[in-house]
Amino acid sequence: QLIESGGGWAQAGGSLRLSCTASDRPFSNYAVGYFRQAPGKEREFVAAITWVGGSTSYADSVKGRFTISQDNAEKTVHLQMNTLKPEDTAVYYCAADSTRTTVIGLRASEYDSWGQGTQVTVSS
Repeated sequence: QLIESGGGWAQAGGSLRLSCTASDRPFSNYAVGYFRQAPGKEREFVAAITWVGGSTSYADSVKGRFTISQDNAEKTVHLQMNTLKPEDTAVYYCAADSTRTTVIGLRASEYDSWGQGTQVTVSS
């Protein structure tokens, strides 16, 4: 089970940080990612990181603004979101792919564990 924290409200140009941890086991061989879903839209890939090697991937819409990282000591993945825009408003979901160690999936169907989602609202 994935547990998310962070999120909330920010003004455009502001920052928020999301965190994701696994309640039952560490992310030792997983790829961990974030997806988001805005009202009336499909869930879309935001960013992901492989626990082994720390390779990362980002959606074009967040490159240069969002940073995903892993904290080995806390067994947690963070998504630092800077220079937020109103179009970043969505429910953000943490997801884990337990089937692959060094490959990052870009589709929601490739992830087998999901967090409950956390709301991020950015006002203009």
